[in-house]
Amino acid sequence: MDKNSKRIIKVLIALCTLFISLVVYLSYFEVFQASKIVSNNYNKRQWINEEYVLRGVIADRNGKTLAYSEKKENNQIRKYPYGRVYSHIIGYSFKEYGKAGLESSYNNELLNIKENPIQEITEKIIGTNEKGNNLILTIDHELQSYAERKLRGKKGAIVLMNPKTGEIYAMVSKPDFDPSIIKNQWNEIIEDKNSPLLNRATMGLYTPGSIFKTITATAALENKNVEKTFDCKGSINIDGYILKDYKGIAHGRLDMKRALEVSCNVFFSQAGLQLGEEKLRNVAEKYMFNKYIPFDLKVKKSRFPKGSMTRPELGASAIGQGKILVTPLNMAMVAGAIANDGEMMKPILVKEVIDPKGRTVKINYPQVLSRTSSKAVAQDLKTMMISVVEEGSGKNARIKNIKVAGKTGTAQNETKKGHGWFIGFAPANDPKVAIAVVLENIGITGGKSAAPIAGDVMATALDRLR
Repeated sequence: MDKNSKRIIKVLIALCTLFISLVVYLSYFEVFQASKIVSNNYNKRQWINEEYVLRGVIADRNGKTLAYSEKKENNQIRKYPYGRVYSHIIGYSFKEYGKAGLESSYNNELLNIKENPIQEITEKIIGTNEKGNNLILTIDHELQSYAERKLRGKKGAIVLMNPKTGEIYAMVSKPDFDPSIIKNQWNEIIEDKNSPLLNRATMGLYTPGSIFKTITATAALENKNVEKTFDCKGSINIDGYILKDYKGIAHGRLDMKRALEVSCNVFFSQAGLQLGEEKLRNVAEKYMFNKYIPFDLKVKKSRFPKGSMTRPELGASAIGQGKILVTPLNMAMVAGAIANDGEMMKPILVKEVIDPKGRTVKINYPQVLSRTSSKAVAQDLKTMMISVVEEGSGKNARIKNIKVAGKTGTAQNETKKGHGWFIGFAPANDPKVAIAVVLENIGITGGKSAAPIAGDVMATALDRLR
């Protein structure tokens, strides 16, 4: 073979290699990166589409319009008729400030953008869609409005859901903002130290305090080697660390049911020490700690510390203190899992996506996300949580003629004022709703602060959903 033939073969091999590399890269881009690029808020193509496509309507589960668009001359104006009531659920969509909430996560659906380039080319040939798809939420507008009113003037969050399906009926975060006038208040909003743009329901990480005892109780019930009665003298010394009960009250000899009623720190810290770090963490992770929760909005992971713990750290963790952090959404799901016989459902906010012709494009069906405990253990926890509301620290969550199950929490944090918590569900014998309420730095117990709000919201929900 002469030199020229060898050179030609080398050039052909190089060209083939480049061609194959290009094909591989484009295939990788199409499969793994294209949807991310299309959805990116900085992609100018999104805004070009908004010039030609009327952004879809967002409605509640009963068809009430919560967000819609109007075209005036060459501009599209997004309308938010209920303002701040949906600021963290729907979010906003403005060229100047980008997108947030469902306006961001469901942008492609609202503009009917096809991630598949072949579909997009086909649409351009036959004509561009003039309207985007509509979203039907699981939210009930009346319950959302009621929950929002109950949280006014406070910092915190409320999450109300169906424990059997995972559907979210109401989700409120305070402080909030009004997307209708965000253009006039943008600088004031982003400079506000209270972080009104933060969705505390899904992105807020809080020390859980005693509501975490439901998880410690789950682990203790599933492990036969853990004692079911302990002696409480008002405090316990764990390797030099003094862990006290509320006001130093000595509860005496008590079983787990009574310990949950009075929220005994000494009992559950000892149970945690007997369980050990690994067993407690494993149960926490069944409740989706340290794991990604699939949802229609961004969600931070609840955190159970990884790595070796000291005995004082383990004792503190067992009562929801130390380095444990949770989101209100996750804790509503914890209550829902106990209510649902140990099956934790995937949370759902967007029920359906409907095209401009009224055809269903997508349905989010109920889906079991995790098996958190056996049915028998869940039933034991229900019984204990009923006692918390009827005889213990959760009395302010009671509803007339309806059995309520719940757990209060008062979580110490870096400030001198603790967070007030309540998680629970009702009716306890056939749960229709589960709830989590957190009041940030409220400075009084969860039983006095969060429980009354939870009771009122659940009562209103049961009356409406009847």
